[in-house]
Amino acid sequence: MQDQDPFDSAQGKPLQIPIEGTLDLHAFAPRDIPSVVEEYVTEAHTAGFREVRLIHGRGIGVQRGIVQQALERHPLVLQFFDDPVSHLGATIAILKS
Repeated sequence: MQDQDPFDSAQGKPLQIPIEGTLDLHAFAPRDIPSVVEEYVTEAHTAGFREVRLIHGRGIGVQRGIVQQALERHPLVLQFFDDPVSHLGATIAILKS
């Protein structure tokens, strides 16, 4: 699988990512994860989602920590927890109504 560049190099502008209930973060560079999570949660909330799933992978937990720190700071997140079926590979966030 090839990493997806978050910018459309032909147009020089950000790619539009469809807002769904799950976001796989493997396509993003670690440095971009906090801003991607922040924007995704905001847009998911605007679209009416009250629960979202962020896939960060298991590894040694670095991405998980980055994702959960971003969720902890986000004003629209009520709570978050490890997705029990992913064996620490994803985090579920509950958003405010």
